[in-house]
Amino acid sequence: MIYSMTGFARQESRGDFGLLTMEMRSVNHRYLEMQFRLPEEFRPLETAIREKVTAALGRGKLDISLRWERDAGETKALDVNEPLVRQIRDVHGKVSRLIGTEQELRASEVLRWPGVIQEADTDLEPLHAAALALLDDTLAALKEARAGEGARMRELLLTRLDGVSGIVGDVRQLMPTIREQLRAKFEAKLAELDVQPDNDRLEQELVLNFQKLDVDEELDRLDSHVTEMRDILGRDEPVGRRLDFLMQEFNREANTLGSKSQDKASTKAAVDLKVLIEQMREQIQNIE
Repeated sequence: MIYSMTGFARQESRGDFGLLTMEMRSVNHRYLEMQFRLPEEFRPLETAIREKVTAALGRGKLDISLRWERDAGETKALDVNEPLVRQIRDVHGKVSRLIGTEQELRASEVLRWPGVIQEADTDLEPLHAAALALLDDTLAALKEARAGEGARMRELLLTRLDGVSGIVGDVRQLMPTIREQLRAKFEAKLAELDVQPDNDRLEQELVLNFQKLDVDEELDRLDSHVTEMRDILGRDEPVGRRLDFLMQEFNREANTLGSKSQDKASTKAAVDLKVLIEQMREQIQNIE
């Protein structure tokens, strides 16, 4: 199965903790790169998230964001910073003795002191477990999106491969005509010079020129590349780098074909071939 590196997924999880929302966006990249936007409470999960993503995806640049919304009606438990209260009491007593006055320390005054009242610590373990489960769901949705885009790209590539095969077939049919045209051109030149040609010498010259124009090897290699690419597109593994290399081989044969073209039809075929190869190359840049 072919996977695109472009995709988006958004999943939610609701529980006693409130609402967790995770989003993943991925675009093409030479390697696997991740950027995180996580609430402070979830920072310890970054390593675990990296491991799960690395196990699921081969390449791509990912933006991973997580939002945590508490329930609107949730009342947070409050706690007293006991060490701070004791410290305030001791300091109050010490100051009172130093200035020689005894004043009662009222609770209302202590409560106004910054840091005396604290929110009770949240149990992060259930939150972290819910976030990792949400990560699994979001990753699965992202892979599904990338697979859907990959399937569409695969069909486009197969269509363009059909076009390459068609051009190769057309050029094969053109070659006998091209050779005959070359022979006719030689004979016309000799007729203009009004000389009696040496037939053996003429055949040697024609053979040398036919060899210069011969593209059978290039056409055979193009057919071979088409067969190999169809095989690669059927594999269930990351194939983007392999396809990218194969495009270089396609392009090399197309350039050679263009350099040997001697008439409008073969020249046009070489240009059309390079257009198809460039279209495939652009699409392959997004394949994992």
